[in-house]
Amino acid sequence: MPQPEKQTEDEKTPTGLQDPTLDGKLAEASLDDKPAETKLEGATVNGEPVEPEVWPAEKFVNPERKGTKAAAHYVFQDVPGKGGCVVVRLKMTPNAPSEDPSILDEELFDDNIEGRRQDADEFYFNLAPSGITDDMRNVMRQALAGMMWTKQYYQYIQQEWLNGDPSQPPPPRARRFGRNKDWKHLYINDILSMPDKWEYPWFATWDTAFHCIPLAMVDPTFAKRQLDLMTREWYMKPDGALPAYEWNFSDVNPPVHAWATLRVFKQERKIYGREDLNFLERVFQKLLLNFTWWVNRKDAEGNNVFEGGFLGLDNIGAFNRSEPLPSGAKLRQADGTAWMAFFALQMLSIALELSKHNSVYEDIASKFFEHFIHIADAMTYPASNDQELSLWSEEDGFYYDAIQWGYGNATQMPIRSIVGIIPLFATLVLEPHVLKKNPGFRKRMQWFVENQREVSKRNIASMKSRGRGDRVLLALADKDRLVRILEKMLDEDELLSDYGIRSLSKYHKDHPYSITVDGQTNEVPYWPGDSHSGMFGGNSNWRGPIWICISHLAMESLQRFHQYYGSDLAVECPTDSGYYMNLAGAAEEIQHRLIHIFARDEKGERAVNGGNKKLNHDPHFRDYVQFYEFFHGDNGRGLGASHQTGWTGLVAWHIYSVGEWCRLPKTPKSELAHGGTPTDLSTALRRQALLRRGHHPQRGGRRLALLGVHRRVRGLRRARARRAVVCPSRLICISKTAAPRGL
Repeated sequence: MPQPEKQTEDEKTPTGLQDPTLDGKLAEASLDDKPAETKLEGATVNGEPVEPEVWPAEKFVNPERKGTKAAAHYVFQDVPGKGGCVVVRLKMTPNAPSEDPSILDEELFDDNIEGRRQDADEFYFNLAPSGITDDMRNVMRQALAGMMWTKQYYQYIQQEWLNGDPSQPPPPRARRFGRNKDWKHLYINDILSMPDKWEYPWFATWDTAFHCIPLAMVDPTFAKRQLDLMTREWYMKPDGALPAYEWNFSDVNPPVHAWATLRVFKQERKIYGREDLNFLERVFQKLLLNFTWWVNRKDAEGNNVFEGGFLGLDNIGAFNRSEPLPSGAKLRQADGTAWMAFFALQMLSIALELSKHNSVYEDIASKFFEHFIHIADAMTYPASNDQELSLWSEEDGFYYDAIQWGYGNATQMPIRSIVGIIPLFATLVLEPHVLKKNPGFRKRMQWFVENQREVSKRNIASMKSRGRGDRVLLALADKDRLVRILEKMLDEDELLSDYGIRSLSKYHKDHPYSITVDGQTNEVPYWPGDSHSGMFGGNSNWRGPIWICISHLAMESLQRFHQYYGSDLAVECPTDSGYYMNLAGAAEEIQHRLIHIFARDEKGERAVNGGNKKLNHDPHFRDYVQFYEFFHGDNGRGLGASHQTGWTGLVAWHIYSVGEWCRLPKTPKSELAHGGTPTDLSTALRRQALLRRGHHPQRGGRRLALLGVHRRVRGLRRARARRAVVCPSRLICISKTAAPRGL
């Protein structure tokens, strides 16, 4: 039936809001007022008048005069036939119009709004680095504002869900035996940070951890509250498990909560100059339970191998890790075990921070040190009664998952993905003053190195060697493995995109990986965005895009390695470009690329917009930025949920850190990579070093150059004054006039 069309005789523009029950005067309604009937008068259908329809207000109002929702009902009179315009002003205040003139005074109301706008402008202006462009300042502000906007009230009381609403029919009995049935203690009634309050209006614990990094820049109290809530007894299970998300609270996500807790603590200290030790200690105590849960549940065999589900980022492998493997095979996950090593080191770092104020935590730090060592040892696993295999491939210089059918039948799966770089995240640098203040921890660490030599030498960096400033390094990757992993991570033909770190290497575009088990072939080709396969389905159907959260952790790892190695270690970034920089410079290069997903390029376009002309150039759209869930690995186009800020808000922290000297991440390939003649110091050094080791660029041999290699090249003293390629980062390791240290 056609909808009634409203007809009016008066064509004047409305001048205000009127309530028909008060003859055009402002209504001051309350729940005690008798609800009025609503009539739709003067309506016609196909030109014929119809009787007014009456809607009794009692039909829509709770007769008990209480509830959780309310609505204002405005009836507009004297509406022009072709429509009109009216301004509705809302103000949350307990005062009546007679007590607050700004309620009715339009000019005063607008002045208040303008005053608050100026306050916000001043706040965000002072927060941003002084030297960044207006466009970058705008991106940073929108990212942070988006984090504030995605706060939302969330209620989930599991017992009520199982029992159903008292005034409604009982729910089906099957509900008591479905997902989340064992989370009966759950009682959530809080304001939470949502990944996407429009499309996914529910929390996800590991998303929340990343949210808190940008949130701590503008609202550290709220950020700390989020991390604390997830570990409270009405969230965390009695056995120590953290709730994953509403779809399945028992799902497994990477353990990043300790990392986020320490980061937020340090950010508040850096930006606001205060330390909240109570927050740090309170969350740490609960995370002790969570770590124990991981050890007891996800390492059921007691061999320090951790695996399963999203723990290993299951979308980029040959198999769905959330399901059993065919033929009873077992998957040895390089990233699953590395995540737990990362967790152990973050707990160790928090314990040492707390030990400054309470020496009891020194013993707990020793406990997590030993956990880290044993988890690292599990990166080598028994393949047969007399043989061990490693998740590290010496031939390729990368970490791979392995599939194993009992003893004596195991093989690595050479898929180049972020699985292979996650072991770099497990890195911690111990400052000499920290070791000096914790003699018990230092003594225990030294005893372990001397008495557990077989374990302490395998799969970890040397703890006997001291780095820059007499620092000690705890890491899964030693210097050689680090350099070889970075060769692929910083290669634009592999994992390094113009916009961050790809999830899957571009190498697989021409070299797809496949494996056949029980007559079924699973293939992993290169797809830089959404997956072409329905294996995972739903919101998990992706393959090789850029996740800002993973690129962020990779960047932080390089910064920690730089703390230890300093400028004694330089890498070529990008690989085969002829540009050399220390690891801090390489970390900064990743930050620049992440920023340029959102910042305008020389054409005035944003990569996130995917070439959309309206979004890039229309004056009504061009200054507004969307913060997608993930991004295309080749062109930076936004993919997934488009209404979220979520962990993509991390870009605000990167602009805050390096936005002042950010530049377009375009670097040409060097002539050396194509067999040309080297024309500068850095390419000459690299060419001679490669030739000495039997690597020929024309044949595809590629290794990153170390300054240690430079020292072995003849004639370098005479080359000091020769022109060198200037690193595109402010943190350079080779200058125009200085030779590498020690020459």
